[in-house]
Amino acid sequence: MDWQGVIPAITTPFRTDLSVDADLLVKQVDALVRAGCKGVVALGSLGEGGSLAFDEKKAVLRLCREALAGRARLVAGVAAIATAEAIRLAELGADAGCDGLMVLPPYVYRGDWRETRAHFAAVIGSTPLPCMLYNNPIAYGTDVLPEQVLDLAATLPNLEAVKESSADVRRVTSLRALLGDRLSILVGVDDLVLEGVQAGAVGWIAGLADALPAESVRLFDLAVAGRTPEARAIYEWFLPLLRFDTVPKFVQLIKLVQQETGLGSEVVRPPRLAVASPEREAVLELVRYALARRPALA
Repeated sequence: MDWQGVIPAITTPFRTDLSVDADLLVKQVDALVRAGCKGVVALGSLGEGGSLAFDEKKAVLRLCREALAGRARLVAGVAAIATAEAIRLAELGADAGCDGLMVLPPYVYRGDWRETRAHFAAVIGSTPLPCMLYNNPIAYGTDVLPEQVLDLAATLPNLEAVKESSADVRRVTSLRALLGDRLSILVGVDDLVLEGVQAGAVGWIAGLADALPAESVRLFDLAVAGRTPEARAIYEWFLPLLRFDTVPKFVQLIKLVQQETGLGSEVVRPPRLAVASPEREAVLELVRYALARRPALA
């Protein structure tokens, strides 16, 4: 598993009857790979993994695997209320032929470090697959500190990466200082990608890449190459949309952008509802203004 480059956390498209839209899912994944994305993360928060039944998750992973056709990597999100269910999802990822897993802390219950450590150790230790720890204290209320990541890395050889979504770029610096090249660090907040790469991140688990993959790949590649003025020009154009990734309705907003670019549908599963007027009109005005000024990509 190579934890580098742009690896979008993909949405799960639904038909109007709320069933998974298999054809649109395949189209989405293929478009991402053709634009240069290095893989996809399925079944994450953006993918509404919590609203999918186990058999639906199995079907989504199968469809992604077929759409990727060996061209890019498939990572399965592993998130559950109970540790036993998370282990079951890790087993599903291995059975589905995934290349890696993105492991979240438990939903709902916010344990102390002893409990959180036991959860990560049990899930990651149960699988032969390479794993990425997802740290998102803003969304999940559990903050895995750099020193705690070091502790886990010392005993879990298949812990290979961290998706850092604390929104504090200093975390990237701290992880690099403590762990060197032991773990790959990936930015998990869209509007921190340029700063994150400059601090040492080697990958981006992206959200808006679902709707604008070519621009996302170009931005990331320029940042990695140190071509900061060119990267910043794209970044500043992109920022109003990238900030959709940081608000509670990030799923609805990113899906709406996907619909506008022809790479998805705005349909979401309850309890989420598609954004309504006047919010919808305001969002669409911003999206269409940005799309009318899409930068030329060399």
